[in-house]
Amino acid sequence: MRIAIAGIMHESNSFSPVLTTLDDFLVQRAAEIIPWWEQAYHEVGGFIEGAATFNYELVPLLMASATPGGLVAAAAFTALLDELVERLLAAGPLDGLLLALHGAMVSEAYPDGDGEIVRRLRAVAGSDMPIVVTHDLHANVSDQLIRECTALVVYKTYPHIDQRERGIQAAEIIARTVRREVHPLQVMVKPPMMLNIVRQYTSAEPMRSIMQAVREAEQQPKVLAVSLAESYQYADVAEMGPSFVVVTDGDQEFANREAQRLSQMLWDSREELSFDLPEAAEAVRRAYESQQTPVVLVEMGDNIGAGSAGDSTFILSELLAQAVDSWLVVLADPAAVQVCASAGIGAELMLEVGGKTDSLHGSPVSVNGRVKCLHDGCYIETEARHGGQRYRDQGLSAVLEIPGDVPDLSSYIVLTSKREPPFSLQQIISLGIAPQHMRILVVKAAIAYRAAYAPIAGEIIEADTPGLTAVNPAHFTFEHVRQNLWGLERS
Repeated sequence: MRIAIAGIMHESNSFSPVLTTLDDFLVQRAAEIIPWWEQAYHEVGGFIEGAATFNYELVPLLMASATPGGLVAAAAFTALLDELVERLLAAGPLDGLLLALHGAMVSEAYPDGDGEIVRRLRAVAGSDMPIVVTHDLHANVSDQLIRECTALVVYKTYPHIDQRERGIQAAEIIARTVRREVHPLQVMVKPPMMLNIVRQYTSAEPMRSIMQAVREAEQQPKVLAVSLAESYQYADVAEMGPSFVVVTDGDQEFANREAQRLSQMLWDSREELSFDLPEAAEAVRRAYESQQTPVVLVEMGDNIGAGSAGDSTFILSELLAQAVDSWLVVLADPAAVQVCASAGIGAELMLEVGGKTDSLHGSPVSVNGRVKCLHDGCYIETEARHGGQRYRDQGLSAVLEIPGDVPDLSSYIVLTSKREPPFSLQQIISLGIAPQHMRILVVKAAIAYRAAYAPIAGEIIEADTPGLTAVNPAHFTFEHVRQNLWGLERS
């Protein structure tokens, strides 16, 4: 049994003015895929492990992924998909395809990027070959994708720490399908709502109970997979919104009934999904007054993991204005990194940091500090963390120390050359900073940081800040989503 594995993964913020180009993708081909992904807590690692567990031969084709950002440029989308199609055609006889897709890819030419990928691959593979797809929990699942793939499996945790398990689950489904032990049939139901990212944490109510119901439904006889895709609210596409997908061994009635039941559970919980977050000034004040340190201060309007710039200065400006000490802020600012690198370790300088990508994330801020560290930006995450990747690279990085009254009260601005979401404490530990000793740790995220930061946090304070990932949908103009979605009226 020969099973191909592949993936093209991107979460596309359609409100971003910056296109995601081919150069933004990390691409592995053929034999390069296995050593890079086999130990990762990622579905591709699960696909690879599944070969030994379910006795199939791996045929690695292409794996491409990029940090969330703006629409995927038409040229990049075409180049990657054309190459994947060519590699599929050249792979020889195949029994199935395991495909890792994010589920929220939007390209210039195809608003339903993931659906278009599966459509093209189905046209080449033919109607009989099983294609089992995995999706991120923040997928906006399309009818086209459900129609063209054999089965869909979606992560069940946010932060995403079960990716490898979902890859193994997909591997089992495809192996059993090829052996004709099961005949997958899937049904999708989408409640008419937007599930705001603020309330998508799967370890808090009401999502904890709803996800538990999803897991329980999956244990029923003849059920192969039950999934809730919580959705990605920063894509203005027709598919935007949560989806329940039930995959059974040919049991249409059960699939319909369970998908509808679970969808109704979420709809009935909608009033529990409200929220009220402080703006930047109030959030910083609360953090500084807190006795439960370190305080993790969440800058939600600059959520790098959802495609934002990573250089917002709203929180930084307040930290400076309120004369707070012992804090850490990470900014994606390659120009400032180069200034620090040219000055050298130990240099004292004044420079403008942040606010350089666009006009949405604040203005550059002038700071005085000392270059404490320069680093190549590469580090390794060995634990199960959001995103599942083991090998990380934030590019050449500099640590700028802002002196306090005593060394214990120094603050730090970490300047990176690449946008790097705060999924791993190793991002800052590798730079010689002990995060548990800081008063305030600013993370540009929404929920994903929790797997790494929650274990050391004394308190977590979420801030409603402006930016490409502002949590209030009133900041955005939606033109293509379904009409009258509950949750879009918040202002």
